[in-house]
Amino acid sequence: WLGLKKIYSITQQGNYLLRIELQDWRGNRRHIEYSFSLGGPSTNFTLQLSRMSGSIPNALPEHARLRFSTADRGDTAAGSGCPQSHPGGWWHSECEETNLNGNYVTPRSRGRLDRGKGLYWKPKKGRYYLLKSTKIMIHPTDLKSF
Repeated sequence: WLGLKKIYSITQQGNYLLRIELQDWRGNRRHIEYSFSLGGPSTNFTLQLSRMSGSIPNALPEHARLRFSTADRGDTAAGSGCPQSHPGGWWHSECEETNLNGNYVTPRSRGRLDRGKGLYWKPKKGRYYLLKSTKIMIHPTDLKSF
């Protein structure tokens, strides 16, 4: 992780896209891109997304303000307790949608509890993707000025 303060500082310099690349345990690679805005420390690094394109169904709510939360600072908008039950910091709105900062769990872990603590992507109406690797990247919307 680069760190939220550094990412916030970078995104204040212009408009950026968020690209998430996912690889499952069968070697399938997929991605999704969003236009986004990231709030600063005073907003708990609130993330707001709008889907642009991609090869995987969306699993993150669009146009909602999602606050970054961790187990020691669990203040999701829904007050759902996701950070306590799902390791790693993330922008949770519902516990079942996605966790790209969870533990590294292999497919041999069959229990639901283990799966929920791993890396996963779960669209509302779709299958549960247990992930081998993830990449979260940003790039300017206008690459010519970069």
